[in-house]
Amino acid sequence: MAAAKMPTALGFRMPAEWESQVAVWLSWPHNLKTWPGQFRPIPKVFAGIVAQISRFEEVRINCAVKLQPRAKRLCELAAADMTRVTFYNHPTNDAWCRDHGPIFVKNDKTGEVAVTDWVHNAWGGKYPPYDLDNKIPPSIAKKLGLRRFENDMILEGGSIDVNGDGLLLTSEQCLLNKNRNPHLTREQIEQNLKDYLGVKQVLWVGEGIVGDDTDGHIDDITRFYKADGFVTVVEKNKRDPNHKLLEDVLERLKAMRTPSGKKFDIVTLPMPKPFGFQGQQVPASYANFLIINGAVLVPQFRQKKLDAEVCEILGDCFKGREIVPIDCYELIWGLGTLHCISQQQPA
Repeated sequence: MAAAKMPTALGFRMPAEWESQVAVWLSWPHNLKTWPGQFRPIPKVFAGIVAQISRFEEVRINCAVKLQPRAKRLCELAAADMTRVTFYNHPTNDAWCRDHGPIFVKNDKTGEVAVTDWVHNAWGGKYPPYDLDNKIPPSIAKKLGLRRFENDMILEGGSIDVNGDGLLLTSEQCLLNKNRNPHLTREQIEQNLKDYLGVKQVLWVGEGIVGDDTDGHIDDITRFYKADGFVTVVEKNKRDPNHKLLEDVLERLKAMRTPSGKKFDIVTLPMPKPFGFQGQQVPASYANFLIINGAVLVPQFRQKKLDAEVCEILGDCFKGREIVPIDCYELIWGLGTLHCISQQQPA
């Protein structure tokens, strides 16, 4: 695509998650392999999340026609506001809409919202097939009549976080991984992000948390909570392998400067106590919260004291928004929670 026709040159940028949204997109769960031996409760968990989001804004769901009757029934039983819930006949391979869904951009002058459509390869080819997931951005763009900007770089929504004001945060472990874009240099990857997402500067941390099959997605480590502030997870137990990894992240964040040369405000969140299923540690992280209109959905892992502490910390970060705790104990066996399953569409 000629530089002049790229989204950034045309005045588009990726808004921050706390900016006004028209809807949150989800992809209805159906793949038994995603939650091996633990799938049964998952559709009901999703329905509960749909119900909570529908209190604040629209929910738009990618879901094959044959799955829709049961999905709708579960959402109704969970007391979702069905006037705000729309199902689209967009079949998927999996449920991780953050990663296979479109990354939306907006033109502030005209108000136009468009879709950026990147390649999805199921986190380095780990979980084939992923052909249906790759059709989601074009299907959504077509259905909503939105302009679509295609890019042949592999990129997942969970691997980046933006402040809406020119900064993007990501990890080297993911974006520089040989299983993503081995033909691209760091500079070329940065240029792609700048050309398509309205980004002026890319900020890099190193590695993500243990057990994360996405190779260090940023939405399990560090998030912007305001234009010049990060919320980041830390592990106090020095014997835990996450301790050193997250200490390194924190050191890098402390060394970063805003465009005006100031230090970023940094708020730390604890990590939940490690747990797993069938001998496998899951990448449970409180950083996987979802910001929506008027609320923040916060993952909870049945660790009463820590769950409550995190809700309090995020309540201070997002004053004026309702903090909505969501039990993600079963959901995390699929190796992701609230942020991973969702993709916001800006108003």
